[in-house]
Amino acid sequence: MTLPIPVFLLKTKSSPGDSYEDLFSGSNKHGASFAPVFVPVLQHNFIETGMSQVRALLKDSRIGNHEDHDYGGLIFTSQRAVEAFVKLVEDGKREAQIGSNADSELWPHLQDIPVYSVGPATTRALAAVPQSPPLQVFGSHTGNGATLAPYILSHYGEWYSNQSKKPPILFLVGETRRDIIPKILTNPALPDSERIPVTETVVYGTGEMQSFPIDLARVLDDTKSSAARWIVVFSPTGCDSLLQGMGVLDPDTGKARPGARDGRTFVATIGPTTRDHLRTFDFEPDVCAETPTPEGVLQGIVDFMAINKIPR
Repeated sequence: MTLPIPVFLLKTKSSPGDSYEDLFSGSNKHGASFAPVFVPVLQHNFIETGMSQVRALLKDSRIGNHEDHDYGGLIFTSQRAVEAFVKLVEDGKREAQIGSNADSELWPHLQDIPVYSVGPATTRALAAVPQSPPLQVFGSHTGNGATLAPYILSHYGEWYSNQSKKPPILFLVGETRRDIIPKILTNPALPDSERIPVTETVVYGTGEMQSFPIDLARVLDDTKSSAARWIVVFSPTGCDSLLQGMGVLDPDTGKARPGARDGRTFVATIGPTTRDHLRTFDFEPDVCAETPTPEGVLQGIVDFMAINKIPR
């Protein structure tokens, strides 16, 4: 009997269910079965400076669809930013209920603005925001910031077509992020009537878990007899530790050593940002998912194995 191929998912398992685990555990595409294992890389903490800024905006009802509001919409490209926002909303709702505020059920009063989400996972996370009626979330189909930004330009422009200048939009972000969305929305080449001011507010920080190198070494050692195994990378954070754990990083040059790979440990990335970061180490991942989804990652792995006749 052929054993399932180990797939190390360098992420924290989502709860209550994780779509990567569900898909890889249940997959038997083209005769290949997989055994997903989570190896957490990132640890997150809320940044109080940014949290307090958003808290004040919500408390003072400064986000809405009228011209006197400070912001007319929200952008989320990270589940962690959504987690920070959910905490702020839940805390505010609790305070409103304690104060017997008649509007506590409507808190945070964001039902009339567009909320933009970069993909399905972030959209699912936004469903946890206790808002009644629920948030109006758009852009889930776009999949990345470069595609989401033009969509926002068009959709937000229609939403506020009655205003000569578009109201600013609030973008909740982490300490490390790409600037593609603000660049596109605030492009000086755009007419004033189309340009959208963006405020990036940092609500969480990210770092590598101290336990990651140890956890990675353990799972690699446990599967050292496997004919093939996959590592799926979701973030640039921890890539140097990954390459060290794989034994391919030259400590003197900080680059991957040519010919150092073992020929059976393969690497897939969630998208081009992580792929390009690995390339800064002169390391070329085997797969870059065409879409940043469980299905995209799985399809990339299956196609690579078929083309290269990897043992299953």
